[in-house]
Amino acid sequence: MSDSEAEAFTYNGGSVAPGESANIRYSVSETYLGDSVRVPVTIVNGERPGPTAFLSAAIHGDELNGIEVVREVANEWDHSGLRGTVVCMPVVNVPGFLAQQRYLPIYDRDLNRSFPGSENSTSSKRIAHRIFENFVVPCDFGLDFHTSTRGRTNMLHVRGDTENEEVRRLANAFGSNVVISSDGPSGTLRREATEHGVPTITIEMGKAHEFQRHFIDRGLEGVTSVFAEFGLHDTAAVRWPGWRTVVNGSAEKTWLRADTGGMVEMRFSRGSLVQEGETICTITNPFETETNEVTAPFTGLLVGILQNPLVYPGNPICHLVELDPETQSALEREREGRV
Repeated sequence: MSDSEAEAFTYNGGSVAPGESANIRYSVSETYLGDSVRVPVTIVNGERPGPTAFLSAAIHGDELNGIEVVREVANEWDHSGLRGTVVCMPVVNVPGFLAQQRYLPIYDRDLNRSFPGSENSTSSKRIAHRIFENFVVPCDFGLDFHTSTRGRTNMLHVRGDTENEEVRRLANAFGSNVVISSDGPSGTLRREATEHGVPTITIEMGKAHEFQRHFIDRGLEGVTSVFAEFGLHDTAAVRWPGWRTVVNGSAEKTWLRADTGGMVEMRFSRGSLVQEGETICTITNPFETETNEVTAPFTGLLVGILQNPLVYPGNPICHLVELDPETQSALEREREGRV
């Protein structure tokens, strides 16, 4: 991008000049009847030069909170002073969204394991390729919004490879309390985009199949903060969340799992601080003659919890993130209103 002159944003089939915006429906596949499967994309190109950012949501078709974040940025924000370009993709997995399913229906493939895709491969990889090449590769960074899968719920947190300096900058700018540092599985948008020179983070917030207004508002605050950090908007400051913990990617595997089948009674809610040895939940059989207690192996924060109260042995119950004593004290002060 020139330091003195804004440039058009170009994709295969069109372009958006500086000072203009466009709502397009970009064809990524076809149905059995030969009808086009089209992804909605809003491109807002500022009159002044600056970075190009993409915002994506609903790569999993039942994850709805991010849709509203991306739609509001695209359609309700005042971009008259925008420096750079914003590429908004509120519904990436259109077939999954229409079916209200996590994966691509018919193909039963996870679109978020299909990037960067291929123009000569499976249906999911062809879809991923067209999205990736046209609306991800031309960007300087990206924000990819997700929720938990059905039957679970997450507190808002960011995931990204903070070993990468620009990803770390992006994650910090979003202003979440919890950052889980990992590059992500192969084929995920955040990993593949970052490896192609487009630092990208995943934002996890809430649960599937719902619009949760408090998460949507918090997501919008994070976008505002990122845009301030990278100079797209100059109307706000970078957000500091009051405390932050960055945990190694191995924490993604710190899901406590059921050892017995039965019915779960949770003792804590999403976002709770639990002490080592405390009972997080109990699992009982139908007669309540046998009870299994699930206890915290360390003091930590419940980033994600089960909502469906029925489990088989091995089912995940909660995602517990360990906190160091300083972070724990900051969290306790915040919740006591002393910050």
